[in-house]
Amino acid sequence: MEIKWTPWRMAYIKGTKEEGCPLCRAAAEPDRPESLVVYRARFCYALLNLYPYNNGHLMIAPYAHLGDLAGLDTETAAEMMALAQRSVRALRRAMNPHGFNIGINLGKVAGAGIADHVHMHVVPRWQGDNNFMAVVSGTKMIPELLEETCALLRQAFQEEEGPPA
Repeated sequence: MEIKWTPWRMAYIKGTKEEGCPLCRAAAEPDRPESLVVYRARFCYALLNLYPYNNGHLMIAPYAHLGDLAGLDTETAAEMMALAQRSVRALRRAMNPHGFNIGINLGKVAGAGIADHVHMHVVPRWQGDNNFMAVVSGTKMIPELLEETCALLRQAFQEEEGPPA
């Protein structure tokens, strides 16, 4: 068995878990370099996933704390999709992926890690990004620090000239 050194995870493993919703906490944080929020719209915002499937893995969440897609009002649901479109354009500009996985997991049994706050995943994909590490050992290598990815995507969202989300 090959062991990969990931010391940054120990703080999460041993640390006390904050009460409340992590998506609501992220939305309430002020914009600063270490924040993972890359873009804010009127009803929704985009942020980097703290435990990404791939480099650039974004989540789009409404500011409203709702656990079900069916509970979103029409304006919020429409903005969520518009922000997904803007995210795809920004990720293409910043990272040049070959494709995307986009989806929403509703409920714990469907794989939602934060089941009480609906959110959409936008995962950039590259040809061959599922290399031997993931297949043989269940390990995923992310080649860039989240802070670096966040700065790159914030710039790409600012440069994005599509209609505002």
